[in-house]
Amino acid sequence: MRFPSGIAIAGVAESRLGEVPGASAEELMTEAALAALDDAGLSPRDVDGLFSTSSYHFLPTMNLTEQMGVTPSYSDSTSLGGSSFVAYLGHAAAAISAGLCEVALITYGSTQRSDGGKLVSRSEQSSFELPLGYRYPISGYALAAARHMHQFGTTLKQLAEVAVASRQWAQLNPKAFTYGRPLSLEQAMASPVVSSPLRAVDCCLVTDGGAAFVVTKADRAKDLRQLPISVLGVAEAHEHRDISEMHDLTSTAARITGPRALSEADLTPADIDLVTLYDSFTINVPLFLEDLGFCAKGEGGPFVSGGRIAPGGALPVNPMGGGLSYTHPGMFGAFLVVEAVRQLRHEAGERQVEGAQHALVHGCGAVLSSHATAVLGRP
Repeated sequence: MRFPSGIAIAGVAESRLGEVPGASAEELMTEAALAALDDAGLSPRDVDGLFSTSSYHFLPTMNLTEQMGVTPSYSDSTSLGGSSFVAYLGHAAAAISAGLCEVALITYGSTQRSDGGKLVSRSEQSSFELPLGYRYPISGYALAAARHMHQFGTTLKQLAEVAVASRQWAQLNPKAFTYGRPLSLEQAMASPVVSSPLRAVDCCLVTDGGAAFVVTKADRAKDLRQLPISVLGVAEAHEHRDISEMHDLTSTAARITGPRALSEADLTPADIDLVTLYDSFTINVPLFLEDLGFCAKGEGGPFVSGGRIAPGGALPVNPMGGGLSYTHPGMFGAFLVVEAVRQLRHEAGERQVEGAQHALVHGCGAVLSSHATAVLGRP
C-alpha cells in the first residue's frame, strides 16, 4: 500500500515555552492548538479530528473537546511516547483519506519543568531493571552510548560536538531556552557526568511548553492562510519497551521507518535538506543518522563532527536547537514537525536553511523504543 497522496500541514504553532508558572498542561496544549488553527486561518469549529497523548491526562482528546468546544468525528490518543506526534501524521493522513475526518488537529502540552521534572519517571517499572538501580530514562541511553563507544569507537568529544551544534543553532532562535548562553567544546567536555558516559550537556532540557499542527487535504490547504507543506511519507515501528529487551543497543527501529518513509516519498537521504530528530540525549543523533541512512552503521560519530550538523554544515540537524537546547517538555515529537514546517515555508529567520525543499522528521519514544519518521516537502 502506498502512503495517501494529497495530504498537507496547514498550520503550526507553539505555546509559551521554557518556564510557565501557573499554567496547566491542558492550558498549554489548548494554547498551542488555537495558535496553530489561527496560523492556518481556521477555527475550532473546523476541526473534526483530534489527536493527542499526555502524561497528565488519561483521556486527552476528551479534555480538548471541553476546552475548545470541538466535537470530533475521529479521535486518536494512541501513546508511543515522544514519537506519537510524528506517527499521528500517518494516522491523520489515513483518516482523512478514508473520509473519517477533514481537518485533523494534533497537539501536546506539558508543565514538566514547573512540576519539578517528576514526569521523567515512568509509572510502571521493569522487574529486570529496577533492582539494578536503573534511573529512567537516562540509564538506558547511557547504556546505548557506552555500547556504541565500545563497538564503533565513538568518542565523548563527538557526543560533545552534538551538544555544541545544538547550542549554536539555539543562539539563532530567540524562543530557545538556552538563547544567549553559548556553549564551547571545552565547556561541553568539562560538563559533569550524570550517568556514565553521559554528562549534563548530553541530556535534554526539562521545560514547560506545547506544540500543535493542523493536517488536511492539500486541495483545501492551498486556499488557507499559509503555504501548505506536503506530507510525502510516514512510517512507524517499535521492537521493545524496556532497554533490557532491546535486540541490539546500536540498532534502532529507525532503520525500518527511515527507508520506508523515504521510499513512500520517492526520495533518498541525499535529497533531504534538513533533519529534525528526537535528541533527548546526544547519542541519539549519530545513532539515528546511521539508522536513517545518512551514514553507514558505526560512522555516526565522525559524521557529526567538524560542524557538519551545525549552522553552515552540510546537513543541518535541529535548526531550532533541538531538545538539547531549544525546549523539551516531556515529549518532543510535535516540536520536530513545527520546525520542519517553518523551515520548508522559509520563515525561520536567522536559522533558515537556505532553499530548503525537503525535510525528514524522526521521533523516538520511551528508551529508543518506538520510532516514527516523516518526510515533508514544499508543494
